[in-house]
This record gives sequence, structure tokens and C-alpha cells, in this order.
Amino acid sequence: MKVYLAGPDVFLPDALEVGRQKTEICRRHGLTGLYPLDNAVDRAADDASLQIFKANETMMDQADAIIANLTPFRGPGADAGTVYELGYMAARGKFCLGYSNDPAVYADRVRRSTKVTAQAGHLVDADGLTVEDFGHTDNLMMIHALDLYGAPLVLPREKPVDIWHDLTAFEICAALAAARLISA
Repeated sequence: MKVYLAGPDVFLPDALEVGRQKTEICRRHGLTGLYPLDNAVDRAADDASLQIFKANETMMDQADAIIANLTPFRGPGADAGTVYELGYMAARGKFCLGYSNDPAVYADRVRRSTKVTAQAGHLVDADGLTVEDFGHTDNLMMIHALDLYGAPLVLPREKPVDIWHDLTAFEICAALAAARLISA
């Protein structure tokens, strides 16, 4: 089983090492991890971003499953690119797994990042926009994509000290993917 490894990990200073660790965990579980930074892209080209987009979609097309790192990135919610990739894979009926190293409820994270008030029975942020509050750790579309096309979001009991390098939840996802492979 080939597994696309989505997440903001590609932005870490040690992104290649994190990718190596993730692909090694996959290998130990009998999986082939496909890490986006393994794509050959000319980053100096005028169309580098389009090359990355096309290479990542090709990699996802080759994959049987996705493990998406949905740990909040640059705000209270998951990385937008990772969310796109999860939706892409769900739309193609691929096996979808995800994890977040922040087990806090999304509305609570929004409260920590901006002023939130209760108005007419729901939460509203400082801009007057409704805050989604279904008790999930992130947007309902991601949570239910995982529920319906794979397995529930994997969360730690407590937030790890190093949310970007703790791969415990990732390894649980790899084990779930391997179990799916064995049962297929």
C-alpha cells in the first residue's frame, strides 16, 4: 500500500529528516510512504509552484491512502494545503487517515487566538463571524471525511512537548493503514 504523507511538515527546518522518519515508520508497517519533498521540482523555475502542485497530485493519484498531519498550523486550524490534499483523496475514494498533535477543541483554540463572544446561541469572533463549535478538534468537513473515508482523527491524550516532531499519532495511523492492507 502506498501512502501519501500530507502535512505542514514540509515547512520545518528539518523537513527532509522528518520525511525520512515518516517513510521509515511506514516501511516498518509494510507500507510505502510518499513524501511530497521527494518530488523532483526545479524551485528556481518560473512555474515552480505549479510544478509542486502537479507533482503532489500525481503522487496522490499513485497512493492508495493518505495520512494527513492536521496539527494546527499558523493559526487555530489545520494547514490549508493539507486540507486540500485530504479532500482530494476523499473525493477519489482513497483510504483517509489523519492525526493532530493538538487535542484541544477547535473553538477553544479560536478563543485563545482572538476575542470570542456568545451571541444568539453561538460563538462569534472579533470580526463578527460565527465560530464553528461542534466539539471537534477542527472543521467538521475534515473530521467527517476521516470518519466516512477512513478512520477517526487520531489524537494524543495530551499535547506533546514537541508537536512537530512527536510521531506517536502518525505511527498509530501507519498501523491502521497496515491493518487495512492486511484485511484487504
